[in-house]
Amino acid sequence: MNLHIFEGLGSVMVEVFSALAPLAALFMFFQLIFLKLPKKRLIDIGIGFLLSFLGLSIFLQGVHIGFLPVGELMGQKLGVLSNKWILLPIGFIIGFFVIYAEPAVSVLINQVEKVSGGYIPGKILLYTLSIGVGIAIVIAFIRIFLGISLWYFILPGYIIALIMVKFSSKTFTSIAFDSGGVATGPMTATFLLALFVGVASVTEGRDPLLDGFGMVALVALAPILSVLTLGILFGRKERKQNAGDQASTKAHHHDR
Repeated sequence: MNLHIFEGLGSVMVEVFSALAPLAALFMFFQLIFLKLPKKRLIDIGIGFLLSFLGLSIFLQGVHIGFLPVGELMGQKLGVLSNKWILLPIGFIIGFFVIYAEPAVSVLINQVEKVSGGYIPGKILLYTLSIGVGIAIVIAFIRIFLGISLWYFILPGYIIALIMVKFSSKTFTSIAFDSGGVATGPMTATFLLALFVGVASVTEGRDPLLDGFGMVALVALAPILSVLTLGILFGRKERKQNAGDQASTKAHHHDR
């Protein structure tokens, strides 16, 4: 058995424990003072904490020994292709499917669908986020190839987002800005970041420190714009439905 895959696992587990311990302590404080949950519920929550600890530890270990190296290696191999523009469709596909594997996105769409009572379908929100991140990856590749400053994307992007807020509902505005943080979860910040650093390191005239980073900022912006766009489309659909209902109501009263 190849035991090198467990190198550094102890330090990773210590880091995860130090992150979860304050949450567990805070929960116990509320349990003793306010919640007073029954023993069976406490056991379930304790098992949940344990599974989270083990899952995060194994995931982060996998990131160190697998995701980061393979992401950077893929970036280096793709970056030396003679036709670099072939990376644009590849980047879109990678960005699209990375969101499917993002744990935080799964939590977000489930919560949105549950709280909205199915008004905002989880599948539609998932596709919206996936398309937005896919486009963000394409833009990030273009930025590396052409050496364009990050400011030319970030500043206009947030200005457009603030304008779109005026035309979107408060519900979609809240979801949109949360989506930006959710999309930049562990999958994006490990595999994709390493991929772009690898591409920048083998692209002539590009500095991995200057051009390889910044992708996460674009990924954080893209879901905001895509979800706000979805909110505007939902708003137009609602207005059309309301107009149709009002017209049918008027026709009904007229017939009577």
